[in-house]
Amino acid sequence: MRVVVIGATGNVGTALVRSLGGDERVDEIVGIARRRPTLQLPRTVWREADIATADLRPLLDGADAVVHLAWLIQPSRDERATHAVNVEGSAAVFAASGEVGVGALVYASSVGAYSPGPKDRAVDESWPTEGIPSSFYSRHKAAVERILDAFELAHPDVRTVRLRPGLIFQREAASGIRRLFAGPFLPSPLLRPGAIPVFPRHPRLRFQAVHAHNVADAYRLAVVDPAARGAYNVAAEPVLDGDRLARLLGARAVSVPAAVLRAGADLTWRARLQPSPAGWVDLGLGVPLLDSTRARTELGWTPRHDAEQAFLELLEGMREGAGYDTPPLDPRAGGPLRSRELLTGVGARATGP
Repeated sequence: MRVVVIGATGNVGTALVRSLGGDERVDEIVGIARRRPTLQLPRTVWREADIATADLRPLLDGADAVVHLAWLIQPSRDERATHAVNVEGSAAVFAASGEVGVGALVYASSVGAYSPGPKDRAVDESWPTEGIPSSFYSRHKAAVERILDAFELAHPDVRTVRLRPGLIFQREAASGIRRLFAGPFLPSPLLRPGAIPVFPRHPRLRFQAVHAHNVADAYRLAVVDPAARGAYNVAAEPVLDGDRLARLLGARAVSVPAAVLRAGADLTWRARLQPSPAGWVDLGLGVPLLDSTRARTELGWTPRHDAEQAFLELLEGMREGAGYDTPPLDPRAGGPLRSRELLTGVGARATGP
């Protein structure tokens, strides 16, 4: 089986390439990224391509399965740049997949595609995917869901799968996640249990996480299972909220109004103190909890790490500057003393070599 992974050097991509490399049903993996890594992995060849501009057909021709993971979180201050990759680039991937006749197309959707929903119960894959309007990430995920709907109608011969995971954590992605969401001013000593005295709590600030290696297993199963079709929620237990995170951090949970959480994110983003706009707060407060029953029963997916383990592993990795040998995950990508993050305007332009 020949599998093409687009966005193969990021958080999920690196984990997926390793997972596919351990599956005897996979003969060749083609990892596509904007910047070619020096990393060598079993049965893997690397190709450079920017999905916003490249002719993807030669790269996808002959693929038994294409997994589309490529996505821009930054620059958060330039939605034209993120839209060009996230929405227009995804459309290009789907169109090329249809034109060359790939066997299967597996797309990385997200909990962020969902419309506002409940926090006291989990929803299945039938929940509407119209997104959270104030979040550019969510708007883009919802838009790509509609493009994929049209692709499925036009190409019923292509087995199409979309996975909608919760937040995805792993130690190897810690430095990359820190650059994307926290920025250069977050003090490392605070990323230690007992160092933060208080932690915010809100009844709707409840979310789910999954370890990158576990979500990679879900993608692998979706690739190799000829019966896999449609949408699958992917999340681990337990649900993470202010009280639980405060306990893990050795802090005291303090109730904070949503307006204060949003104002804090907005002010610090506008002041270029951190790279995440207030839409991420709206996303966290808005999206529903996920019922992963379908992935567990139909794909046979079982997470090997719980959500608390994934969170604590990420926290430790951020504190210790952990990373991986690819451009997006390289712990040195921010430059000495995170100078490159500062020079790129803290969310104004993408960081990295």
